[in-house]
Amino acid sequence: MTPTPASPTGLFSDLEFRGLVKQATSPEIGAQLAKSKMTLYCGFDPTADSLHVGSLLPLLTLRRFQDAGHRVIAVVGGATGMIGDPSGKSAERKFLSTDDLAKNVAGIRGVVSRFLKLDGTNPAVVVNNADWFQGMSYLQFLRDVGKHFTVNHMMAKESVRARLEDREHGISYTEFSYMLLQAYDYVVLHDREGCNLQIGGSDQWGNITAGIELIRRIRAHREEKDAEEIKDSAFGLTHPLVMKADGTKFGKSESGTIWLSSDRTSPYELYQYFIGTSDADVGTFLKYFTFLSPEEITRLEAAAKSAPEKREAQTTLARELVKLVHGEAALEKATQATTALFGSEIKSLGKEALLEAFASAPTTVKPKSLLAAGVSVVDLLVEGTLCGSKGAARKDIQGGGIYLNNDRVTDPAATVSATDLLAGFALVLRKGKKSYHLFRFEG
Repeated sequence: MTPTPASPTGLFSDLEFRGLVKQATSPEIGAQLAKSKMTLYCGFDPTADSLHVGSLLPLLTLRRFQDAGHRVIAVVGGATGMIGDPSGKSAERKFLSTDDLAKNVAGIRGVVSRFLKLDGTNPAVVVNNADWFQGMSYLQFLRDVGKHFTVNHMMAKESVRARLEDREHGISYTEFSYMLLQAYDYVVLHDREGCNLQIGGSDQWGNITAGIELIRRIRAHREEKDAEEIKDSAFGLTHPLVMKADGTKFGKSESGTIWLSSDRTSPYELYQYFIGTSDADVGTFLKYFTFLSPEEITRLEAAAKSAPEKREAQTTLARELVKLVHGEAALEKATQATTALFGSEIKSLGKEALLEAFASAPTTVKPKSLLAAGVSVVDLLVEGTLCGSKGAARKDIQGGGIYLNNDRVTDPAATVSATDLLAGFALVLRKGKKSYHLFRFEG
């Protein structure tokens, strides 16, 4: 269920309802959005060849602006990515090689293009800030940008101050300069594209305000005015950083980071991550990550409180996210695999679906020839570390807690053969509800 996009007049109130307004450089930003269409940008550093779910919030916020008729620009930091933003980091990032950086820029451009409309009416623009930094010399940068900032002013910014207070790591001159580079991005986009709004996470507040200050000072220098006379030419808006209610890190699972590319995180894994959202977080995540109407989100929040065992809100969240990130076909496969986990439908899954469903499960590969003589279920339970010993395995079978391909095993002497294989290659052993082991028989 996806409603009609917010209108320009209703956009800011929709952002506020969703908790997406953390800081604003002007109390007039809401009125400005209602009065005229703005051009805005958000930056993405190419630290990997994909973006993870933590980047969903700025991506979808850009999408909300685009749907409301504003012009959006996504900046992939091919230049700033060579340094790395110190904001929110306790130590300096490792520098990337030129080849790795180019690969990451291309990968992120591909991810961004799946969330923003790049053609038709009001198309989004994706740019690389290396395009305007590559031809600039160090001396030119110092003359045109550095002269407008005092070290005292830069040290007062939270991202810099926090690192300066960390005696173990400190902050390098290279990272110290990052703020100026991002500020200049805003200047270039302001001059070339008429960009008058930058958005980002709340950890970007110092960088965003630095860009606004630089625009004012450069304009004042050009027009021979005092910088205080240059007002309302550029704005900044931040959204909160995504946090879980229990304090654990958002975007991390037992198998690692949750990415927005299917070759890194399968649609099934993405579905499982969001369907596991806690009741304390699900309302917030529905507001952050879906385009459902406020009325539908309010209803789902109430359902999570009145009937939490049904997990309607979590199921809706997972479905909306997989559909948004990977499309309808991927959602259908993910839900089929989820249904099959605990039912007889697992026997109807093909090899690809099985591998996707159990991508994060412990896996053991064995020669298929072993099945000719039959393999003991007890031995497999011990080998797969589902049970600590053969005695414990027999006890668990007798207690009714062991399943082979989702069928309960009742005989401690049970063996498996080639006829038991799923899709002709695999067996799934399960202990209880959540402990799985996939055995692949090959050759």
